[in-house]
Amino acid sequence: MKKKLLFIFVLITFITQNNIAQTKKNVTLLPKIEQIINKNAENWENRYKFLHQNPEISFQEKNTSALIAKELKKLGFEVTENFGGYGVIGVLKNGKGKNVLIRADTDALPLEEKTGLEYASKAKAKDDNGNEVSAMHACGHDMHITVFLGVAQTLAETKKDWKGTLIMVAQPAEERAGGAKAMIAEGLYQKFPMPDYAIALHCNATLQAGKIGLCEGYTFANVDSIDILVHGKGGHGAYPHTTIDPIVLGSQIILGLQTIVSREISPTDAAVVTVGSIHGGTKHNIISDQLKMQLTIRSYKDEVRNHILKAIPHKCKHIALAAGMPENKIPEVTLQNESIPAVFNHIELTKKLKIVAENTLGKENVVNSEPVMGAEDFGLFGRTAEKIPICIFWLGTITKEKIDNSQKTGEGLPSLHSPFYAPEISITLKTGVKSMTSFALSLF
Repeated sequence: MKKKLLFIFVLITFITQNNIAQTKKNVTLLPKIEQIINKNAENWENRYKFLHQNPEISFQEKNTSALIAKELKKLGFEVTENFGGYGVIGVLKNGKGKNVLIRADTDALPLEEKTGLEYASKAKAKDDNGNEVSAMHACGHDMHITVFLGVAQTLAETKKDWKGTLIMVAQPAEERAGGAKAMIAEGLYQKFPMPDYAIALHCNATLQAGKIGLCEGYTFANVDSIDILVHGKGGHGAYPHTTIDPIVLGSQIILGLQTIVSREISPTDAAVVTVGSIHGGTKHNIISDQLKMQLTIRSYKDEVRNHILKAIPHKCKHIALAAGMPENKIPEVTLQNESIPAVFNHIELTKKLKIVAENTLGKENVVNSEPVMGAEDFGLFGRTAEKIPICIFWLGTITKEKIDNSQKTGEGLPSLHSPFYAPEISITLKTGVKSMTSFALSLF
C-alpha cells in the first residue's frame, strides 16, 4: 500500500512539474509570439478581408483550399491537397516530441450578407440544385482560417523553441456535416502522423473580443434530423367523421413527442425535440391524406440520443393506431444522413489549456463557458478508435461597445448565421493566434 501511495505521489509530482515547466516555456516565449503577431497583423487582417469577400459554400471550397495550401507550402509544411473533398493537410516535422493537430473549418453559408461593411461579400454560388445563391462567412470560418494560418506561421517561426510534429488540418464542409467524416474516412489518422492531441476554436457572437471561453466535457450537442410522413384518410372538410384527419393526427403526434423529453429522459440530462416544419393540406374544405413534418433532435449523451430515436417511431406508430390507421399506414419516420455527434472536450486537456490561457491572456479574459445545443463536427476527431483527446474553445469576436449597447437597449446581438454578423477583426485575430499558439506549445 505504501509503495502504491508513493508511486501515485511521484506520478502526480512529475505531472505537476511537467505542467509548470510547460507554463514557464509559454510565458518565456510570449514576447516572441506577440512580436510575430504584431509584425504580421496588418497582412493577416487583409487576408481575413479577402477571405470574407470570397466565401465558398460547402463542398465548393476550391479556391479557399488552394490559398491555404499555398501559404502552408511557403512556411515549409509538407502539404496534401484535396483530401476528403477540398481538405488540406500540412505537416511540419520538427524533431522528436508530441504530435499536435490544429483544425479549422473553411466553408461559408448560402446567405446574403447585410452588414454594409466595405469588405462585405457579394459572392454568388450554385447550390446542389443548380440555383444561384448568395454566399457569406456568417459563422466566422474566415476568421478560423486566418487564425489557423497565423498560428502556422508563428509556430514555423519559433521552431527552435519546440520539438514535435505539427499537423494543420483545413477541413471543408463543416456546415453540412460532411468534411470531418470524409477526412477521417479517407485515412486522416492512418496516412499522416497520429496526433496526441487535437485542438480547434470557434467564433462566439456574444463573447467580447480579447476573451476566450473553455468548457470541460460536453460542449456541442448530438444533432439529428428526422422527417415524418403521417398518413391519413382524406375526404371532404364538411364530413370529418368519414375521414382520419392527418392534421389532427399530426397534432397529437407533436404533443406526444414532447413527452419523450419531459417524461422519459432524466431531468438532469439535456435534450430537445423540436418540430421545425409541418405541411399538410391543399384547400380550406379538403381533409388531405397526408402530412409532412421535419424535426431536429438535440442531446449530449449517446444513450439519451438512442432513446429518443427509438421513442419517436414508437410514439408515431401507436398514436396512429389509436386513431384507426391500419398497420400498413403508420407514419414513416426517416432519419436523415446528416447526424453530427456531440463534442466532448477532454476534461484534463481542457483544464490544462485553461491554465495556459490564464497565463497567456490573463484570468479576466478566460471564461468558463456553458455547453450549447449547437452542432460542430469537430467531435468526430475524438470519436475514432484511437480516442484522441480533443478540445475546442470559443473565441470572442464582439467589441465591448456593442455588448454594452445591446445590454442598454435590450436589442440582441447578431448571432452566428445571421446576415448581420460582423466580427471585430484586430483584437479577435491577435487573441486567436496568441491563445492557439500557446496551447500548441504547451502540448509539444
